[in-house]
Amino acid sequence: MLLRHLNYFLAVAQYQSFTRAARALHVSQPALSQQVRQLEEHLGAQLFDRTGRLVRLTDAGEVYLRYARQALQDLEEGRRALHDVSDLSRGSLRVAVAPTFTSYLIGPLVEAFHRRYPNVRLVLQEMLQERVETQLVEDELDIGIAFEKPTSAAVEFQPLLVETLAVVMSRTHPLAERRSIDRDTLMRESLVLLTPEFATRGQIERHCRQHDLDLKVSMESNSLNAVIEVVRRTGLATLLPAAIANNSEYLVAVSLDPAPPQRRAILMQRKGAYQSAAMRAFIELALKYGAASTF
Repeated sequence: MLLRHLNYFLAVAQYQSFTRAARALHVSQPALSQQVRQLEEHLGAQLFDRTGRLVRLTDAGEVYLRYARQALQDLEEGRRALHDVSDLSRGSLRVAVAPTFTSYLIGPLVEAFHRRYPNVRLVLQEMLQERVETQLVEDELDIGIAFEKPTSAAVEFQPLLVETLAVVMSRTHPLAERRSIDRDTLMRESLVLLTPEFATRGQIERHCRQHDLDLKVSMESNSLNAVIEVVRRTGLATLLPAAIANNSEYLVAVSLDPAPPQRRAILMQRKGAYQSAAMRAFIELALKYGAASTF
């Protein structure tokens, strides 16, 4: 059995069609069908039910699918291990971060990493935590940075830093000189907030329920950059990690009273995943930056 057989099997399982799978693989349908037949003969089991409009996995196929995916994942890890160089003269790393981190942590961290290891290819993505966990488990990422404890048992984590929400506004805002903002003042302010799919918005909602806050939300956005631009250019304020304002010449962060609970950021990886030299170096540097930061 060859690696090609596994790839063909997985493609047919994904597309539920020999025609669509062949098109995606850029091979002819007869060649694809022949390879899958060879795999079934080798295993002594029928993997697909071909009698319906869609090609479906048999019970045997469902069982084999899990092992085939794991085998390809292990082979990919092996390929990366062979190309791992301990002196980091080359290498690659796939990192995903929750959106708010791009505004204050990722810039300095990536700058320091690239300065030390300029030949390591870094693929950096911004995404919500649920997707980060999914891609870690499926070996589409090496490292994830997000909030709180992961929901998947297949993901392990370690603490990275702790941050606190604040009222973030333009330096020209009438409340910008205050040391803190109480609940009544906050409820009178017009706010722009991140949309509910963000972990930050969930933290805000929990704080509001706890302190019976009825916020005046004038605008929402699913883009952190858009929220920051709105705050910078209008009289609207927002609720974001204080560090975002601390790293901007246009914004200021004012403490909340009562103070919201602090939020722990974590560094995640797939449990038992192979750690390349680039991955180990990035983790070490991230933990160093996290330990030195107060947010």
